[in-house]
Amino acid sequence: MAEALILAEASPGEVRTALLLGERLMEAWVERPARPDGVGDLHRGRVVAISAAMSGAFVALPGNETGFLPESAASAPRQPIKQAVQEGQILGLRVTRAAQAGKGPRLSAVLTEAEATLIAAAPQGAPRLVARGPCAAQRLAARYPYAAIRLAGAGLVARLRAALGDRVQAQHGAVFDEEIEGDFDALSESAVALPGGGVLHIQTTRALTALDVDSGGAGDGLARFNETALPEIARQIRLRNLSGAILLDVAGLSAKRRQALLEPLRAALAPDRLARLVGLTGLGLFEVVRDRIHPPLAEILHTPLAEGLAALRQAARDAAARPAERLMLEARPEVIAALRDLPGALDDYTALTGHGLELRSVASGPPQIREVPRD
Repeated sequence: MAEALILAEASPGEVRTALLLGERLMEAWVERPARPDGVGDLHRGRVVAISAAMSGAFVALPGNETGFLPESAASAPRQPIKQAVQEGQILGLRVTRAAQAGKGPRLSAVLTEAEATLIAAAPQGAPRLVARGPCAAQRLAARYPYAAIRLAGAGLVARLRAALGDRVQAQHGAVFDEEIEGDFDALSESAVALPGGGVLHIQTTRALTALDVDSGGAGDGLARFNETALPEIARQIRLRNLSGAILLDVAGLSAKRRQALLEPLRAALAPDRLARLVGLTGLGLFEVVRDRIHPPLAEILHTPLAEGLAALRQAARDAAARPAERLMLEARPEVIAALRDLPGALDDYTALTGHGLELRSVASGPPQIREVPRD
């Protein structure tokens, strides 16, 4: 098994976490501590409606949020939903899937003894958040117990050292090198270079994710080209946290020749504990299903807030290089509004640099960092 390394780096309003296996980036996580995705959170919730048709119940959670409790997760000895819970009932719950694609979080009332004890000991009342779930670095640390953990950011180091102890190594300055930074930047793109000169195109809809391979002129070597591309395709699925139904169309090849790629694709997906190969569709598309747990990176990265936080991260770097200069961020109104709306992001910048960041709205264009003119 390849040696594992966990890297996490805090910047104003955001924490980026990387899993390297054999020095190669295999998982990438982008989290906003002020707005965690909620997976693993423990709640005390109130059942507000039972839906026999959907085989589950809707539960009121803090913040006017409504989660869904499926029948299969309502009680340990599986019971029909109307026998397992009642409207108005207060339940201890764990979030098993984040809110995503317009749907609320998925819940489970089947708890460990430790979880049930923690919920029982919390102040009464519902809905109530009892405890936050683990962050990406903690989840990776549990899955890779012998991995080194290197962190940048005083607050992040203090928080994770309290949870993970001596495994945490604090690093002054950045923990991401240029290659990892480049890999993270590329995750916002919908086209990925493949070995042999081809390109993987990624398009996500509400129903499924479509992956299309462009051979880039591989010619008579299409079979070999496609097989060589499969490990990178599987890596991109895992890196981007693509989930639900995934359809892959390889370059060229008849349906019969595609059959030969089933086992290589299955092997390429094997290290990903969430993914499984279903088979070939009638149209010759490879059908993959990947469990939905955390939101896909596309939902996190393709927003005005993501633009603003990337600019804030760059501004913090510029401020460290030019500590005597005051900086200004010029960005579209929706980017400025998103930054102001994220609790703590601008305060983090001020605490890190020693002075505030001036914000200026402009009509269009990508965010720009400029020096504030001296009087």
